[in-house]
Amino acid sequence: MGLSIAAGVAFHDHAPGDAGGPPLLLVHGAGGSHLHWPEALRTLPGRRVIAVDLPGHGQAPRPGERSVAAYAGAVRGLLDALGIGRVVVAGHSMGGAVALTLALEDPDRVVGLLLVGTGCRLRVAPAVLAAAADPERAVEVADLVTRASFGAGASEETLRAHARALAATPRGVLHGDFEGCDGFDVTARLGEVRCPASVVVGSDDRLTPPKYATLLRERLPGHGMRVVPSAGHMVALEAPAEVAGAAEELLREVGG
Repeated sequence: MGLSIAAGVAFHDHAPGDAGGPPLLLVHGAGGSHLHWPEALRTLPGRRVIAVDLPGHGQAPRPGERSVAAYAGAVRGLLDALGIGRVVVAGHSMGGAVALTLALEDPDRVVGLLLVGTGCRLRVAPAVLAAAADPERAVEVADLVTRASFGAGASEETLRAHARALAATPRGVLHGDFEGCDGFDVTARLGEVRCPASVVVGSDDRLTPPKYATLLRERLPGHGMRVVPSAGHMVALEAPAEVAGAAEELLREVGG
């Protein structure tokens, strides 16, 4: 099924006739697309679910952005274009940074947060940041990031497919994403978040390890936290039922 485009963002809109409560918005991570969320979550029964491709990613128009704040602005523009006043935002990795930014800057709109494999500060190793700036090293960077993103149980076929997709990201987009992540830090502002948050992390996540999730859980409203055994940074793809379950719990908590 093709995606629609509004405000520079491509999106898949799952809107069943019996949908109730605020929609669930899915925001992917660096170099990703809406396909980094499992189908079980993108087509959640009884709930409107909007899965986005951020500017420059997937089927969205180029270019990408170079800051989390700019991506959050693009998502806010999409919500305005769709007339959505209240929303639960799920964010993976860089998408979690976008979700936190939206909750801080638009607190009356964001009524719940599902934070998956993310943190309140997302520093990128200088060597990775430098390598991502060189288009000649796209395949090398994609392979490096992919092998750090999955748990030990991921198949070689899965790793190769993910690396190919990451290497095909339009020139400059991944580097811009990494720059945005590296400049992101809302640690001092976590106490300003008003809505309940649910946190999910893979036990073997090497990019945003469980200690990042623990800090979020300690400082944000809400109580849900899942540490998924043997999963890595791509926990939503590695353990889709766990992530979908966390989403459903949060949606029940925020109600209609």
